[in-house]
Amino acid sequence: MSSHREAPSILKDPLADNTDTYAFVTPNNTLTIITNYVPVQAPAGGPNFYEFGDDVTYQINIDNNGDGKADVTYQFRFENKITNPNTFLYNTGPIDSLTSANWNRRQTYSVTRITRRGTSELARKLACPPCNIGPRSTPNYAALADKAVYKLPGGERVFAGQRADGFFVDLGSVFDLGTLRPFQNLHLIPTAAADGRDSLAQANVHTIAIEIPIPRATQRDRIPRDPMAQDSTIGVWGAAYRQKSNIRDRDGKPSFAGPWMQVSRLGNPLFNEVIVPMSRKDEWNAVRPHQDSAFAKYVAQPELARLLPALYPGVFPNLQALTKDRADLLAILLTGIPAGLIPGFQNFTGTTQADVLRLNLAIPPTANPNRLGLLGGDLAGFPNGRRVADDVVTIELRAVAGATYPLVDPTFTPDAAVTAIEDGTFNNPGRQFLDKFPYLGLPYSGYDVP
Repeated sequence: MSSHREAPSILKDPLADNTDTYAFVTPNNTLTIITNYVPVQAPAGGPNFYEFGDDVTYQINIDNNGDGKADVTYQFRFENKITNPNTFLYNTGPIDSLTSANWNRRQTYSVTRITRRGTSELARKLACPPCNIGPRSTPNYAALADKAVYKLPGGERVFAGQRADGFFVDLGSVFDLGTLRPFQNLHLIPTAAADGRDSLAQANVHTIAIEIPIPRATQRDRIPRDPMAQDSTIGVWGAAYRQKSNIRDRDGKPSFAGPWMQVSRLGNPLFNEVIVPMSRKDEWNAVRPHQDSAFAKYVAQPELARLLPALYPGVFPNLQALTKDRADLLAILLTGIPAGLIPGFQNFTGTTQADVLRLNLAIPPTANPNRLGLLGGDLAGFPNGRRVADDVVTIELRAVAGATYPLVDPTFTPDAAVTAIEDGTFNNPGRQFLDKFPYLGLPYSGYDVP
């Protein structure tokens, strides 16, 4: 998955596990950033339904000068409250408002903005919506969740709560030695080609989403207009932090002390999942993006690019012969794409190698998005930021297979099979995205999901 089960240590700590990060330009000169946590939620999760960790600090980080360090940070802290200590139930009747007396375990949060100019708390005691339990417990869930969208003093809008997982991937096939169901007729596995099976088709996550006026995210406090200007591009990543010491008392209650330590982060999808070797995945989660030159060798010579010719004999002869460092992937994932490689486009942030999601804020949203983003000729799509419907699995598989290498070496011809590589899960009819903030669909309810 994008980053749902990507490292041994964070696998044991789902409340701090940053599963996906999205960043894209939205109407009215705004920037929307979404970070997801608490992966692979079964909708029928009672009696203790899912929530953010009240002992975790969640951050959305923005680098606007290309050094791989946060210049603007939005920090989220959560607090839980049990309103009825004498019941085991999450709710004792319908929850028809965010202040319903029937709702037993509520979660509120604060939002703090941190820049070089100082730290300011923008809001506190904002309510998360309840989890989507079912038609009796959470009737008219859409209206209830809409009430949990808040406007902040700086012009931002925020939402924090349960959503349908927007990521789509056929995990069952991908991790069975790279078996891609729609690709079957091009290799030796004796099965017929078929659509992919979305392993997250009915899974929920917990989402932190923020809509930011673009000047609040840029180096010069303005709206960039020139796509070719370097200061038009920002870098975005999500991260989670825990205090260094955790001591559990006899009554089972933990106490915490010491500095806050980063335990999870995510910029580009699938970076830690597919590129970083297992022996260094926990290390990657702990270091900051500006330290990512230590992992550049895995981008320059990705293991998956060596595996594809072995898994699909005779299908990728040009890829197999490509032994040079992958300058295309180094640019896409660690520095941004410099001007001159794609007409009218760049999202270069400088020579500092950092795994951040780079977004050129001067490129407006397109009226007809292409799920393949830059590979499909859509300059507003991944890897220029990431929209919720971008097919990042297919895009990255094709890039690793050589689709983007002609950007840095026009003499290279990608193998004919590259354009046929397909995860095959983008057309899941059950997935719904919203055309308004917070864009991810309503969470699946336990009552409705088999």
